[in-house]
Amino acid sequence: MGRVAALIDDLFFQMKVAETAKHLGLDFKVAGNPDALMNLLEPPTRLVIVDLNSRNQPAATIERIRATQKELRVVAFLSHVQTELAAQARAAGCTEVMPRSVFTQNLAAILRSAKDTAA
Repeated sequence: MGRVAALIDDLFFQMKVAETAKHLGLDFKVAGNPDALMNLLEPPTRLVIVDLNSRNQPAATIERIRATQKELRVVAFLSHVQTELAAQARAAGCTEVMPRSVFTQNLAAILRSAKDTAA
């Protein structure tokens, strides 16, 4: 079973992702802070989702992930007008940064990739 971890503050959005992950047969876990997210990376996680508008230092969290998990796919989303924040996430090592609307539109495909790469 593919495993997905996330740092998302918005409870409504957490539920949207969780329901889609459940429908796809994925194990989805949400962390409330960066330390909790780091703990969710074991057992091996296939995908990390980061809300760049999280109150919990999302760019620094991505840097922490990259320090230990160089190949892990990290997908982040934000408001389309936050270009500086997007640049910070890319500099921190985020695999993909996209507007929230694009993330939502492609949510099933993004999550499915975690399932497709599962061993």
